[in-house]
Amino acid sequence: MASWQDRAADLGYRAGWAAVRYAPESVARRAFDAAGTVAGRRGGGPDQLRANLSRVIGTTPEQVPDELVTAAVRSYARYWREAFRLPSTDPAQIVASTVISDYDAELVDRLSAAGRGLIFALPHSGNWDTCGVWLVDRQGQFATVAERLEPESLFDRFVEYRESLGFEVFPLTGGEQPPFQVLSQRLRDGGLVCLLGDRDLSRHGVPVTFFGEPTRMPAGPAKLAVETGAALLAVHHSYPDADTSKIVLTEIEVDDVPRTTQRLADAYAAGIATAPADWHMLQPLWEADWSDRRREALR
Repeated sequence: MASWQDRAADLGYRAGWAAVRYAPESVARRAFDAAGTVAGRRGGGPDQLRANLSRVIGTTPEQVPDELVTAAVRSYARYWREAFRLPSTDPAQIVASTVISDYDAELVDRLSAAGRGLIFALPHSGNWDTCGVWLVDRQGQFATVAERLEPESLFDRFVEYRESLGFEVFPLTGGEQPPFQVLSQRLRDGGLVCLLGDRDLSRHGVPVTFFGEPTRMPAGPAKLAVETGAALLAVHHSYPDADTSKIVLTEIEVDDVPRTTQRLADAYAAGIATAPADWHMLQPLWEADWSDRRREALR
């Protein structure tokens, strides 16, 4: 039985979701923009976000412009506004406001038509759900993985929400079978898989160099590509302006897991450098920022 804290969290989330979802677009946009601006300016913005941005633009944390930190927090607030409102937003409107080159769109069609499976690997940039809506409109359903949330009812709500958009969602843990096996089968059947791929600070993470410093990234995208023969695309999503979003794709050469993951890291870095404010990484990522507890766990 769920605890009263879990029930309260779920009730509060549902209430907030409904309030944002059904508010007029202009009201929701002003509210989230204002909240993001205030949060970004308060105390100079989140310290870890500032430290992460310093790697992207090649400065010390103290030299990161306050305007960039504020823009990054405002971009993160936009992500949450869009996420809350996505179930009530016309998918055709999302697709119409998404900019992608003809070459990249045709690349998706070509690789998908080849029948060998296709993997999309994304960093936490822009709104990955928006990318998913575009992909469903272009190619149909794809499979993805979701990390379990507490309370369980909240996780179920997130899964139901994404499945309503046309996503096929498998839990990272606690499912009927390990997600890697299910995703492998989807790819061998010629299907599509989407995975977030820019942070895995566990023993399973693959060591990479990212913006010149060591960190770890998930093995999943590269391992799936190596073992199934699927094609692999790095995806960068950003916000060029207040009304549009942009998808840029990079085809990744696949050989072994370490080198393929490094190529993904390089592609992520190239995309993030074009729109630093839209990379929503507020947690420690690089080895230099790891806690002693994290370092001990990885020994």
